[in-house]
Amino acid sequence: MQINFQLSTLNSKLIFISALFLITTLHAQVQSGEQILNQANVLYNNGRYAQAILLYRKAEERGADPVAASFNTANSLFQINKFPEAAAAYRKSVSFSQGEFAPALANLAAVLYRIGEYAESIAVYRRALSLDPDNTSAWIYLAEAYQKIGDNAGALLSLEKAMQIDSADISLIYQQSEIHIAMEEFEAAVNLVRSGYAKNPEETDFLIYLGDIFRLNKNFSESAAAYREALSINPNDRELLYKLADCLAEDEKPYLAMDVLNQVIQLDSNFTDAAIFLGNLAFETDWLDRAENAYLHAGRRGNNEAIYGLQNIVYEYIQKKRVSEARQAIRRILDLYPNNAELRAEFNSLLENE
Repeated sequence: MQINFQLSTLNSKLIFISALFLITTLHAQVQSGEQILNQANVLYNNGRYAQAILLYRKAEERGADPVAASFNTANSLFQINKFPEAAAAYRKSVSFSQGEFAPALANLAAVLYRIGEYAESIAVYRRALSLDPDNTSAWIYLAEAYQKIGDNAGALLSLEKAMQIDSADISLIYQQSEIHIAMEEFEAAVNLVRSGYAKNPEETDFLIYLGDIFRLNKNFSESAAAYREALSINPNDRELLYKLADCLAEDEKPYLAMDVLNQVIQLDSNFTDAAIFLGNLAFETDWLDRAENAYLHAGRRGNNEAIYGLQNIVYEYIQKKRVSEARQAIRRILDLYPNNAELRAEFNSLLENE
């Protein structure tokens, strides 16, 4: 009998354990219980969980294997979001199996996690893993439970166990790195990701993730270098270019950031967030004509955030006593928003006060 005992079984097909019966026993009552159990399984597979629960309970009354009946009842209860009831049914399955049925323990732990009983969930996961230490998913879920109670060391140990079993699962590298980051162990996170990238050079997202880690640690030069290395592989990745520009801006390199944002706009003129960002940086550096052009670009493509940037341009011109340039900017803005009466009234008021 092959049993899949991962948490995912709660969301996919039912685990059937009726083979635990000694099928050489032909007593009519036992057979009747088995028949009912099989009917309940059909209902479960057709998504009729409430009806399946009734038949599983009836099957148990008629002599069907209580481990199977209670376990499958619990799975059905889980599917209809009756988590406390599912936990109770899993406990019955554990009890009937004298604590030797690992799938029931693993699924009980999962339900306990779902209802916020993290400490007990951890204890039950550990019982399940003592029976089946090669259950990668259980180690991963155990790590998540440890994180919920703030035990990052326990979470790391659990993920390391999972990695020993399935070294090809690169998602585990990300998960371990996230814990190191939470503990502000940035160097450990970087080393882990570098090692993962060396073994999986096709996983270029590792480079982007390295950039993110460096950036979190305010190491902007290393962050930008990692992003650029990723861009050497995917030079037209507009989201990554935007991320690089943001990093450069944080590093107080606005002109380099503006050049990168201009690249983004050249690649995709409809990426108006890049135009707004470019306008903001140009405005902050007092490059007003470039800021205005960027905001107008965004406004022509429907990004109404451009209005606020353009208003600031006009206010700045007026504050600097550059009234002629303010009037020219106002004309361009009103040409873009001819039906915005509020904007027209605001600008008329401004110019009347000059």
